[in-house]
Amino acid sequence: MSAVIQQTSYTAEEYLTLERNAPYKSEFHNGQIFAMTGASRKHNLVSINIAAELRSQLKKRPCEAYINDMRVKAAEMRSYYYPDIAVVCGVARFEDNMLDTLLNPTVVIEVLSPSTEAYDRGGKFSHYRKIASLREYLLVAQDQPIIECFTRQENGWVLTETTGLDAVVKLASIDCSLSLREVYDKVLDDMADGRSVDQAS
Repeated sequence: MSAVIQQTSYTAEEYLTLERNAPYKSEFHNGQIFAMTGASRKHNLVSINIAAELRSQLKKRPCEAYINDMRVKAAEMRSYYYPDIAVVCGVARFEDNMLDTLLNPTVVIEVLSPSTEAYDRGGKFSHYRKIASLREYLLVAQDQPIIECFTRQENGWVLTETTGLDAVVKLASIDCSLSLREVYDKVLDDMADGRSVDQAS
């Protein structure tokens, strides 16, 4: 999803007050509010496919998965983001009794968009890395079956790239797996038919 910067500087507290009364979602970093725009069809399909896979595997387990609307705070950076999917296992901790800002995600997943890919890989990931609870960070391509998984190790983060519809990504931190064939269901089908995914209805 792309973002448009608003050029006024705000405190984190002012951002939260505005955000909770706004008709649209915005992210926050370094005093700036970034108004988010809507996601593409491919982006939505990939996100809902991942959420569906995780929901079925996390059922009856002490974990919760959130899609799109759960804010995540990178407290050390005083930043607030809306990851495409966030998963927390164990007791979920929130910033306040509004229960709309998660402090301790275990896994964060971002579906890459052309306008935000560079930031998802760079600045945003550097902020997410400051969240002590975060164990795995996934970047999911829209146009081809590729998932990059960054896993926290004792001395840094290790990248594993998984490609191809027959491949499976293992999420050790939450004991789940993502079949790329399921993640890209209906997304790559349209390409195989020779149609643009965004044009297919």
